[in-house]
Amino acid sequence: MASKKKRRLVIRTIILTVMTAAVIYTLYANFTKESRSKVSAGDKAPDFVLEDLNGEKHQLSSYKGKGVFLNFWGTWCKPCEREMPYMNNQYKEFKDQGVEILAVNVGEPEFLINKFVEKHGLDFPILKDKNKDIMNMYGVFNLPATLLVTPEGKVIKVEEGELTEQKIREMMESIKPTKGS
Repeated sequence: MASKKKRRLVIRTIILTVMTAAVIYTLYANFTKESRSKVSAGDKAPDFVLEDLNGEKHQLSSYKGKGVFLNFWGTWCKPCEREMPYMNNQYKEFKDQGVEILAVNVGEPEFLINKFVEKHGLDFPILKDKNKDIMNMYGVFNLPATLLVTPEGKVIKVEEGELTEQKIREMMESIKPTKGS
């Protein structure tokens, strides 16, 4: 009888130890994920290739020599929806000055993306990150999120949250290639 109790105590102790280790690991992983994977100002922008709504491939590194306004968004995100017309207005102004917008939709069906683009009459490239691979590679957790990439491919700003039209204009101005580039 005593050996059954002892064996039960050992099994319970092992289970408790394993569960405690799992909880500790989960907490560690959650509290350090930002510092482990988030792209920050000063980092080289990780390269990627994504398709747009027309099936054309866009590789970030092919935009070398241009400033890139890299925006992560979703159709369900109201702040994303409010800033899109401002982005479109500024795209029209800055596209001939060496600044591109790459708007990365994260994980939504093409049908929803197309309806959104048509509703808002967007002119800049809309890229599809179907599995959220690029979102995860950049460490983006909140939408909208915008990263400014210099003509040399370096991230100089990471901004989470809704942007005003004035802020978008200032951000685009800051990544405009200089005449000597």
